[in-house]
Amino acid sequence: MTYLLALDQGTSSSRSIVFDASGQALSMAQQELPQIYPQPGWVEHDPMVIWQTQLATAREALAKVGVTARQVRAIGITNQRETTVVWNRRTGVPIHHAIVWQDRRAEPTCADLRARGMAAMVQAKTGLVIDAYFSGTKLRWLLDHVPGARAQAEAGELAFGTIDSWLIWQLTAGAVHATDVSNASRTLLFNVHSNQWDTELLHMLDIPHSMMPTVRASSSLFGETSPALLGHAILIGGVAGDQQSALFGQACFKAGLVKNTYGTGCFMLMHTGATFQTSHNGLITTSAAQTGSQPEFALEGSVFVGGAVVQWLRDGLHAIQSSSEVEALAQSVPDSGGVMMVPAFTGLGAPYWQPDARGTITGLTRGSTAAHIARAALESIAYQSAALLLAMSRDAVQGGGAPVAELRVDGGACVNDLLMQFQADLLGIPVVRPAVTETTALGAAYLAGLATGVYRSTDELAELWRAERRFLPTLAPARAAELMARWEHAVRQAVA
Repeated sequence: MTYLLALDQGTSSSRSIVFDASGQALSMAQQELPQIYPQPGWVEHDPMVIWQTQLATAREALAKVGVTARQVRAIGITNQRETTVVWNRRTGVPIHHAIVWQDRRAEPTCADLRARGMAAMVQAKTGLVIDAYFSGTKLRWLLDHVPGARAQAEAGELAFGTIDSWLIWQLTAGAVHATDVSNASRTLLFNVHSNQWDTELLHMLDIPHSMMPTVRASSSLFGETSPALLGHAILIGGVAGDQQSALFGQACFKAGLVKNTYGTGCFMLMHTGATFQTSHNGLITTSAAQTGSQPEFALEGSVFVGGAVVQWLRDGLHAIQSSSEVEALAQSVPDSGGVMMVPAFTGLGAPYWQPDARGTITGLTRGSTAAHIARAALESIAYQSAALLLAMSRDAVQGGGAPVAELRVDGGACVNDLLMQFQADLLGIPVVRPAVTETTALGAAYLAGLATGVYRSTDELAELWRAERRFLPTLAPARAAELMARWEHAVRQAVA
C-alpha cells in the first residue's frame, strides 16, 4: 500500500494523520497545544513545544497503524498561518515565543502604516489589508522589542518563518529554510503576482531580506527528514497554510467553488482560478495552494473566533465541562430566546475589520439560561460565516460570476448537525459535509502525493471527493434575512 503522512499543526493542537492513496484516514494522533496569554490581546505559543508535540504525534500515528517510515511515500505539512517564529540560524533556538495569528500587539504599527497611506499599495501587491493578523507586523514587533534582535537580523544570524518553515527546519535538522506560496502570501511581505518577496514591502516594515525563507510551489520537493527522527528519511512533498490546504482537500480546484472551515476560527475561501480579484466587500485576496509556477488565487474571509467560543463556554463561563456537550445543551431549548452573542474576543475580522470590537451578549431577559447562551454562541459561528458568504457572493457577481451555489464544510465543528442546519437556513443554499472531514490534513497529503507521483493530476483527486451529508435550507428567505439583520444590529453594538 501507499501511505502519506500529514502533519497538521493547528492553533489548539498538533496532529498527525496517516492516509492511504484513496484519501482514507487510517490513524490519527493529537496533542493539545498550551496557549500563552501574557496580557489582554496577546497570544503566544512555545515553538519548541510545537515541534515536540508535532514529532510525537507523527511517531504515534505511524505506530498506531503499524507503518514504518520506509513505507511512507511523502510527508505533507499544513499549519496555522501567520503565526510568527524567529530563531537563531546557528543554534536553532527561537529568540521569543511564537506570536500567534490571533495576537493584536502589532496594531499600533498597522495604524501607522495606514496613516502613511500604505493600504492601497499593500493590497495591490499582496491582496491583503493592513492588519495585525498578518505575519509581517508581528515580525517587526519582534525585531523592535527583543533585545539584540535587530542587530542579529542585520548580521544575517536570524531566520523568520511561519510554522511550516519552523517544522521544515526541524525536520531537516536545519538543512532547509523554506515555505510555500500560500504561507508566504499571508505575511504582508510577498508579491503574489510575481511569487517573490517584495523589496518595497520589506523596506516598509524594515525587515532584512536575509531572514526570509525560500518560496516554493505548494506541491514540490522541499527536502527530506533527518533519518534519526522517524527511523528513515521521508520526502517532504507538500506544504500549505491550513485554509488553502483545506480548499485543496475539498477538491475546490476551479473558480467559484467555496469551502468553510470551522476550527478555532472560521475561514471561508472561494477559488478564483488565475484571476487576482480585489474584493469590494471586506474580503482579502490570497494565493491558493499551487501545484506549479502559475499563480492561483482565492478570495478569503476570516472569522477570528469560531469554535473558540465553545472553549470559552467551557473554560471561561464553565457552562459545560467538555466541548462535546455544547450541542445537547443548545438543543435543550428551541431557539436562543432572543439572545445574540458577538464573540469579538480579539476584534472582528472579515468583512468588518474592527480590531477594537469586543465581545457582547445582548437580548438577555430574566428567563435566559445557560442553554440560551450556548445556543447563541453556536449560532454566532453560523452568523459570522453567513456574513462572509454573502460578501463573497456579492464579489462573485461583481466579478462577472454567479452567486455561490453551495458551501462545502470541514473542520471540527462541522460535525455539529445543529450548527450545519442553521448555517444552511441562514444562507439559503445547500451546506455539504464531505465523507472525509479532515480536509486540511488531506489537502497536505494530496499535495505531497502529487509531488511524488502518487497522483497524476487534480482531476484524479476531484474524483476521490465524496459528500457524506447535504443540509438543505428549511427557513423562509424573509426569516433568514430578518435574523441576519438582527445579527448586524448586534455587531454594531459590539463596535460602538
